[in-house]
Amino acid sequence: MAYEVEKSDEQWRAELSPAEYQVLRRAGTEPAFRGEYTDTTAEGVYSCRACDAELFRSTEKFESHCGWPSFFDPKDSSAVELVEDRSHGMVRTEVRCARCGSHLGHVFEGEGYPTPTDQRYCINSISLRLQPAED
Repeated sequence: MAYEVEKSDEQWRAELSPAEYQVLRRAGTEPAFRGEYTDTTAEGVYSCRACDAELFRSTEKFESHCGWPSFFDPKDSSAVELVEDRSHGMVRTEVRCARCGSHLGHVFEGEGYPTPTDQRYCINSISLRLQPAED
């Protein structure tokens, strides 16, 4: 698939820290409960750390106690791309940035969270950058 932001592997490695590269470009997962935004309640917009595309709003973030930031809906449905993920002996739905194809996390449904969508976008903090709301 062609993305609006296309870079070579060498460019991504040069622009991202090793940990960012591992998650964003190699579909890794950061350790649970260690991410910068796991418990953040600040208002603002969460953007892709790789390309700055706006992905999620703080108004859709909720406490899931799963160890990663959780959102019940993306800022704009076209901001993310959903891809079947059959890695690690499971069938899941991977969430990628629709602008650059970077791995963000996974989305789960039907877990019983009291949210409007009954979805949990479980997103790696390291995949995001919070742009705080202006007062």
